[in-house]
Amino acid sequence: MAKFIAVAGKGGVGKTTFTALMLRYLLRSKKSASFLAVDADPNSNLNEALGLEVPVTISEVLEQTKDPKAVPEGMPKDVFVEYKLQQSIVESAQIDLLVMGGPQGPGCYCYPNDLLRKHLENLSANYDYVVVDTEAGLEHLSRRTIQKIDIMFVISDSSARGIRSAGRVFELIKGLKTPVGQVFLVVTKTMEDSLEGLREEIAKTGLELIGGIPLDPQVVSQDLQGKALSDLPDDSAAVQAVEKITQKAKV
Repeated sequence: MAKFIAVAGKGGVGKTTFTALMLRYLLRSKKSASFLAVDADPNSNLNEALGLEVPVTISEVLEQTKDPKAVPEGMPKDVFVEYKLQQSIVESAQIDLLVMGGPQGPGCYCYPNDLLRKHLENLSANYDYVVVDTEAGLEHLSRRTIQKIDIMFVISDSSARGIRSAGRVFELIKGLKTPVGQVFLVVTKTMEDSLEGLREEIAKTGLELIGGIPLDPQVVSQDLQGKALSDLPDDSAAVQAVEKITQKAKV
């Protein structure tokens, strides 16, 4: 059974950077394992951080299912959806990727979401790890599109406002129907004494702080040049910090 790892937090705090660098470490340290990354954030850019091209998103596939003319005559709708979902998997030598995408239009997605849930259940059986970069509102988890989470990392930047937002995300997590195992807080863009200065705010959230990730000029440079974060050098401060966090969490 696959181990499910999720990364949560509001936009702009470094969720995708953390997810990409965690995957960088896991791909290098667990070379015999198989990985599926799921980008569930409507502002999808995990593929860019991993250096992968995405031809079609899940939301685009689901939108097609709402048009009865799109289904070939004589083909059951569930078979058509399964076929289209299978086409949406981005495959590479080391990792596969599914991108959820944003809402495509009005209407009920109950039926296609049920099919997506079953698809992910079947798909996850083929992998050792499923790593999910979630959306801020955790919609896919609240709808149980993703059935369980073994480890959840809640990401915040190094501001009191960010920590409070992480606390609200933690409250959402506690109210989910999706079972969630361990939950850790990761603070990004830290500078000297950042974590000490935030200690009281962190304590108020009830979250367990597992580590911080320093503001890294190499990450900024890689982003500005549009290069994959997975190609960062080993001496990157962010790379080293994420490796320590991943090891400590026993991912």
